[in-house]
Amino acid sequence: MNPPDLKYSKEHEWARVDGNTVTVGITQFAAEQLGDVVYVDLPAAGTEVKQFARFGEIESVKTVSDLFSPVGGQIIEVNDDVKDNPEKVNEDTYGEGWLLKIELSDASQLDSLMDANAYESHISN
Repeated sequence: MNPPDLKYSKEHEWARVDGNTVTVGITQFAAEQLGDVVYVDLPAAGTEVKQFARFGEIESVKTVSDLFSPVGGQIIEVNDDVKDNPEKVNEDTYGEGWLLKIELSDASQLDSLMDANAYESHISN
C-alpha cells in the first residue's frame, strides 16, 4: 500500500513534502518491478533539477532505469547510505530507502503529482 501522505509521479517516484523540502524515492511498485537493487547513481548536493527531468539511474540485477525528479529545485541532501547499501531501496522503500532531498523551487509543481489513490489507479492500468 502506498502511503497516503505522499505525492506520486507517473514515473514511479514518490515525494514527501515537509515545508519547502521534498524527500524523493522510488515507489514500492517500482522497487518490485526492478527486483534486487544493486547500484544507485545520484547527483551531488547543490545540483539543480527540473520537474520530471532525469536526475540519475538505478540498477538492479534485471535492468537499469532512469530516475526522474517529481519536483524541481536544488538538491540539498543525497542519501549516501543508499549509494553504499542499495538494497535499502528494496527493504525500506518509503523510509531509509529515500534517494534525495530537494529544496522546492515552486510549490505549484505539487499539483501535477498524483495522490495515493490516483497512483493506485495508474499502476493497476
